[in-house]
Amino acid sequence: MHWIFWPLFSYLLGAVPFGLLLAKFLRGVDIRTEGSRNTGATNVARTCGLPLGLTALALDIAKGLVPVLLAARMSDNWLFLSLSALAPILGHVYSPFLGFKGGKAVATTIGAFLGLAFLPTLISVLLCVAAIFASGYVSLGSLVFGAALPAAMLLSGNGRFALVALAVTLLLYWRHRENIARLMRGEENSWRKKKG
Repeated sequence: MHWIFWPLFSYLLGAVPFGLLLAKFLRGVDIRTEGSRNTGATNVARTCGLPLGLTALALDIAKGLVPVLLAARMSDNWLFLSLSALAPILGHVYSPFLGFKGGKAVATTIGAFLGLAFLPTLISVLLCVAAIFASGYVSLGSLVFGAALPAAMLLSGNGRFALVALAVTLLLYWRHRENIARLMRGEENSWRKKKG
């Protein structure tokens, strides 16, 4: 039964919009109407300050990581673990608490894959951070992370998770399609300075 109920629980945990809740209850701000209108940590940091943004980031990572770590205590089956990683990511992107809308799930993806395969995910995160600091664009760093993740899984001997990593990469790129268009036009907002 855990094959059904655990992914469902993981999906619902992933669907909890921590960024929105933190901003609303601690700052009185609805981040769905501010900044990029995204419910993720980046928009929380931009609209409510870095400390609250980092708190949202930690919670979004945790809601991906915890289900995978607990799933690994139930089974070492790669498919079960892959579903347990994918579920909170889908929950964050398509939250039933937000009318099946949500964030872009980069932080939740990081948490989920840290639980699946720590070292290749860490390498992908470091490439993400390097791209952000080199370019000034959080979105570009997220895209680099997405591109690196399946390759890192394959090259590190974690090929059993490469398929779910590729699926999540496609999802991340789809969720960042507007950012990609702005990057191509040179109109993306840099974290180094405010837009305009």
